[in-house]
Order: sequence, then C-alpha cells, then structure tokens
Amino acid sequence: MPLNLEQKQAVVAEVAEVAAEAFSVVAAEYRGLTVIEMTELREKARASGVYLRVVKNTLVKKAIKNTEFECVQDALVGPLVMAFSMADPGCAARLVKDFSKDHKALETKFVSVSGQLLEASELERLSKLPTKDQAISMLMSVIKAPVEKFVRTLAEPHAKLVRTVDAVRVQKQAA
Repeated sequence: MPLNLEQKQAVVAEVAEVAAEAFSVVAAEYRGLTVIEMTELREKARASGVYLRVVKNTLVKKAIKNTEFECVQDALVGPLVMAFSMADPGCAARLVKDFSKDHKALETKFVSVSGQLLEASELERLSKLPTKDQAISMLMSVIKAPVEKFVRTLAEPHAKLVRTVDAVRVQKQAA
C-alpha cells in the first residue's frame, strides 16, 4: 500500500533526524532475504544501537539532504536497507558484516563515514573500529603506562636493597 503525502513527510523527517545524529551509514541490498531473516536483522539492529530502515531511495535522498551523508545520493540504486550507526561509527558495519556471513543474500553496496562515500570493501575496516568503551580503555591504558613505569622505577631501589639484605641473610645462614 503506497504512502500518502503526510506519511512520506513523516518518514523523511524521521530519517533526516537520525541521519543528522548518526556516525556512519551502511547500505545493503536485501533482495532474497525472507521476512523472518529481516525480522532477525531488525532485532539485532535494535540490540546493537543501529537504526535500520527500508525506505524508498527518493525519500532517503530528501532526508539526507544537508547532512554529512549527502554524498551517497548517487549511490542509492535498487532496494536498499539503510543502517545508521547511532552508538559508534562501526556498529552498523559490524551488524551487516556479521549478518551477511550467515545470510549471503544481504549484500553491502556502500559505506559512508564523515561525509565520504566508501566502497563496500571498506565495510571490513569500519567494522574493526573499537567501540566507545574499547576506545576509552585503550586511551586509559596509554595514559596509565608512564605513571606505572615511574612508580616501578621509584620502588626498584628499595626492592633491590631488600633482595640484597635477603641474599646476605641466606649466605650467613648457609655458613
């Protein structure tokens, strides 16, 4: 059943709002997926912080106008499911990559990050980006390393003295 004008405007407004806040977008052709498989994909998307929507390409073009995803307008061809990463830049790529391992019908068409249209082959690289929590832990370990080394350096003379005194004690007990 076709959408009326108000429904189309609502869809465009919703997708435009999501696109304005999203970190990245992955478009994949879903031709050949069953309804059950699409439902499974939608469930996984909700769980991983990905806004997943099947929208007509003309409506997507209107919705992404004046956003950083405007560069994908020429690539919108065929039946596409749009996956917008809301949690971190790589979550949509991880979702599509993992889902397409088991479902060969889901074929990535393009990826867009920071206003750049990337080939479908870049999906792998984008999916390997760390999550927010992983990035924070990596940063904290880098910040913490010099302090730990400084503390070990300060503690070493005392530890060496204790080992020397212990060696003298062991030597005297042996004699």
